[in-house]
Amino acid sequence: MLIHLPIVVLASLHPVAVADTVPKFDIARECRSEGGPPEAQRRCAADEAEAYGELQKEWIQFSARARVQCDGEAGSDMTASYVELLTCLEMERDAKAERSAATKSK
Repeated sequence: MLIHLPIVVLASLHPVAVADTVPKFDIARECRSEGGPPEAQRRCAADEAEAYGELQKEWIQFSARARVQCDGEAGSDMTASYVELLTCLEMERDAKAERSAATKSK
């Protein structure tokens, strides 16, 4: 009977959407880690805030696989960046569109 316990537990869990919201990053920490004068840090924070806004608007259009992959890549060096995350997601989306177009043209 105990052998089936893990199956029962897993079957009773509700599925959770993977990466269904934009992750939360520490923009101030990211920009401080880049260094530079205060003006450069303010510009960095503005760029990060702008990228976060774009991600909020476009998040659902990206595939769950791309969101998980790019989230891991954007924070891989211990400083997460919305600019890097957005760039990665856009590249994934564009590459998928190009592959789809190439397949249709054959």
